[in-house]
Amino acid sequence: MGLGNAARIMPREDAIDPDLPIIDPHHHLWQDHPESHYAAKAVHPFNDIFVQDPVYLRDEFVADLRTGHNIIATVYVECGAFYHEHGSENDRALGEIERVVEIAQVCAGDPWGGQPCAAIVGYVDLTSDDAAAALARAKAAGAGKLRGIRNIGPHDDERVLGPVAPAPRGLYGSDAFRRGFAALAEADLSFDAWVFAPQIGEVTDLARAFPHVPIMLDHVGTPLGIARHRGTLAATFPDWQRAIRELATCPNVYVKLGGLGMPFTMLDGLGPTQRVGSETLARLWQPYIESCIEAFGPDRALFESNFPVDRWGADYVEIWNAFKRLTRSASADEKSWLFARSAAKFYRLDVPIT
Repeated sequence: MGLGNAARIMPREDAIDPDLPIIDPHHHLWQDHPESHYAAKAVHPFNDIFVQDPVYLRDEFVADLRTGHNIIATVYVECGAFYHEHGSENDRALGEIERVVEIAQVCAGDPWGGQPCAAIVGYVDLTSDDAAAALARAKAAGAGKLRGIRNIGPHDDERVLGPVAPAPRGLYGSDAFRRGFAALAEADLSFDAWVFAPQIGEVTDLARAFPHVPIMLDHVGTPLGIARHRGTLAATFPDWQRAIRELATCPNVYVKLGGLGMPFTMLDGLGPTQRVGSETLARLWQPYIESCIEAFGPDRALFESNFPVDRWGADYVEIWNAFKRLTRSASADEKSWLFARSAAKFYRLDVPIT
């Protein structure tokens, strides 16, 4: 396979502090459109992501990893790709885990030298009657790499969601979901939660009900600035910030710092047909990133690329440069946590960080 779409987008900046070890704790791979979570057909800027990257596999991803930053390992997060064609949803989802294990094995001998897909966050429908058994099958498919499960929870109207299939309202609080969620602790698995900002309180309730299950909030809780939320970011920021601070009181919760290059937030100046430098990205993202670090601390916060989804608004080099600009005043120890050690701790990665 050639470099495909990755070859079209060349970095416009050199990597800042190129020796700083980074674990990228959130990325995807796919071939054509993922089908499981992206069922709706609404006209939406999110569709541009698939136009940009209809194929994003090993070569495309490694091309991004080689653009200057010191990416020592990565964590793959489910996106409904590579499913088997037949069987129950939980059995079809094993295809994604199995395919990523294969990709990781191929990458193991890559001269780049890092550990792509060192850990996997897979999918099991936790509302299913066979959730506990399905978790066991998923762990077996993961060949020692499965660290967690993600069930996405966003709900809103179609103009906001776009191609993302809406989760049932109140999913994380439902009895069916929580019965399956309870099996995570016995399976020694964590949980990645993706919700929109108005739902952050649902994650807080879940974390308090299951204090022994490690929970990761993806994408700083995804503030909304699209469709009916257009122009409301400034007004809703205090509510988002209060919800983040309340969630941070749960010691079993971590937060991923990223996802702000997606169209859901619709920050001014970002989009696939225009590119801003890392200084502008840092300025746009600063209120959200700094609020999360202040609330959670560096040892429960971790920078992420969310690639290739965040390519809608930013390129790989510039994303990490923006994060480095945002932490210029941080100590070496704080940077080590934010860029690598928090990810290694949460996802239990045996990766040397020097």
